[in-house]
Order: sequence, then C-alpha cells, then structure tokens
Amino acid sequence: MELTWEIAAVWIGLALAATLISIRIGVSVALVEIVVGTVGGNLLDLRLTPWINFLAGFGSIMLTFLAGAEIDLQVMKAKWRETLSIGFASFLMPFLGAGAFAYWVAGWSVEASQIAGIALSTTSVAVVYAVMVERGYNETEFGQMILAACFITDLGTVLALGFLFADYDWHMVAFGVGTGLALWLLPRVTPWFFSKVGSRISEPETKFLLLVLFTLGGLAQAAKSEAVLPAYLVGMVLAPLFLANKTLAQRMRAIAFTILTPFYFLKAGALVGWGAILNSVGLIGIFLGVKVVAKFVGVWPLTHAFRFGQREGMYLTLLMSTGLTFGTISALYGLSNRYITEEQYAVLVTAVILSAVVPTLIAERWFDPGSRPGEEILTRRRSDR
Repeated sequence: MELTWEIAAVWIGLALAATLISIRIGVSVALVEIVVGTVGGNLLDLRLTPWINFLAGFGSIMLTFLAGAEIDLQVMKAKWRETLSIGFASFLMPFLGAGAFAYWVAGWSVEASQIAGIALSTTSVAVVYAVMVERGYNETEFGQMILAACFITDLGTVLALGFLFADYDWHMVAFGVGTGLALWLLPRVTPWFFSKVGSRISEPETKFLLLVLFTLGGLAQAAKSEAVLPAYLVGMVLAPLFLANKTLAQRMRAIAFTILTPFYFLKAGALVGWGAILNSVGLIGIFLGVKVVAKFVGVWPLTHAFRFGQREGMYLTLLMSTGLTFGTISALYGLSNRYITEEQYAVLVTAVILSAVVPTLIAERWFDPGSRPGEEILTRRRSDR
C-alpha cells in the first residue's frame, strides 16, 4: 500500500496529541504514545501499512542504537557487579516464572511456554531510554547503570530465543561474523571517516551510521534474528565517540524522537485490541503480575545488597520490569513460526505492552528519585566508607 497523506496526518496528529498530553500531565511521552495508539487503534482503525511498519522498525533500531551509545563503558566497568547481577536476575526470574506458569497452570505447550517466558523476561530499552533522556538520568551514573543492566537482560532474551529456536545455518554464521567484524572495525574506522568528511549540512556522519545499521539489520533478518541486537552493540562500541561528540548525538536524537519513535510507540499501542483484553483479561493480568513479581524477586534484593536507597531501588526495579521491543518481537516470532496461537499471541503482546506502561507510570509518579540520583548514590556510598 502506497503512502497516503491522510493516513500520515492521522498518525502524526496522534503523535502531537500525545506530546501535548505528556507536557500537560508530566508523564513520559513514550507511555502516552502507547496509550494514544491503543485508543486510536480501537476507535480510529489505524492501518499498519508497510511504510508505517518500516518507520516503526526504524524507530526501534534508532532508539536501541542511541541507548547503547549513551552507555559510559567506564561506568559499566566500574559497576560490572551491579550491571551483570541485576541484568541477569532481571532476565532469569521472569523467564522461569512466566514459562512455568504458562506450562503448569495455563496448560500451554512446551514451545508456547518457552515463548511466553522469553517474551515476558525482557526489559524495554526503548521505554527506559526514553524516560532516561526526558528525566536527564542518561547523563548520571545511576541512569548509565540502568541502561547497561537493560542490555544484559535483553542479551539474555536474545540468546535464549536463539538457543531454543534459531536455525543454525550459514545465515547465522554470516550474521555472527559480520557483526563481530563490524564491532571490531567501527571504533577504528568511524573516527577516521568523521575526521575526513567533517560536520556538514548533508549529514555524512549520520548516513554512514545508518548504512552500518541497515546492513547489519539485513544480516540479522536473514538469520531470523532482530536488527535491534546489532544496533545496540554498535551503539555500545561507539559510545566513547558519541560521549565526546554531543552535537552528533543530539542531531540523531532529534531525528529519532521527532519522526521515528512516535510511529514505534503508537504502533505498539495499536496492536492492543480491546476485544482481546476483554476476552482474556484474567490471564493477561496474571501474566503481567507474574512478570512484575518475578522481576521484583530477582532485582529488588540486589538493590539492597548494593546499597541503593529505598526510592532508587524501587525506581530501578520498576523500570527493569518494563517490556516492549524484544517482548513483542519474541511473541511475533512465536506466532509466525506457529509455536503459539493467535489467542496466545494477543495475551502475550497485551501483557508485554501493559508492562511498558504500568511499572513506568508507577515509577515516575511515586518513586522518581529526583535530579542527579547517580550523584546522590555515589556521595552516600563514599560517606559510608
């Protein structure tokens, strides 16, 4: 279906409405866009045309890349215990809990239960990064650690999906080799290329990065993996360059948040059908509860062990309880390969999307640690010594 300006006007109008509502009520625009997308999808019959799907997918890649580029590797190295343990627990506990509930209680098949565990084990890098940027926490040690822990969680999700379901053929080999080669070369080639072309109105720097992301995304798609994984890794290896070049990061962030991410979050909301919610509201609520409880069981004790304050610990745990990108991707993978039914898909996607809204809304409303939380935690720990 070719682009129609009427459809484009509706989508961008919803994005503008979400922005205005976000400014008015003081809630992250990503959450408002999901809610507005749900309303639009059920009342306005939003059409997910190929070009909208492309823009939404492009938005998820850009968000994931920028989230990786925000991570200060020095902070990650200094806080590797917190990052690895919180990220791993955030993946493992809901993976086991949701999978066990789906198999032993809901009566799903082994494959469907594995998909349920994978889909509900995720933490939404897209939502967390959007919140971090809006609150300014992406420039603090606290925010850097959360983003790094999100990466560990979603890495576990991707590895579980690949280990349990991926086809181990030459496409996977090409994807692995291509990604590894890119991660090795980019920290060397990118600064040289940027120094040669300089900063120009034609944006050769941005186009170079998009070429890399699209190429690796094509390899990922051929290997039945997802383009967001290499995007995150590329962002991480280029993080030192972006930390030293704030102007480039701001330009790419402006592109992403203005035109791309609204389509991603609106589409996520449009996938939630009110009919499916009403038909399976009990099961959806239980899956959502299982995910959040399992996240708390895994993450909350660790925030105490690493001496985070009560408010910071609750905020961190709630954000780690979110899910969206990899959760919906995992559910769609299960549906496309007939591991789950359409009804099971609707249940999982709705639970995943609700997990993007409910924990984040609670975190922002009642447990926001305030400005510069990373500095406050660091100061308190130094005084404890």
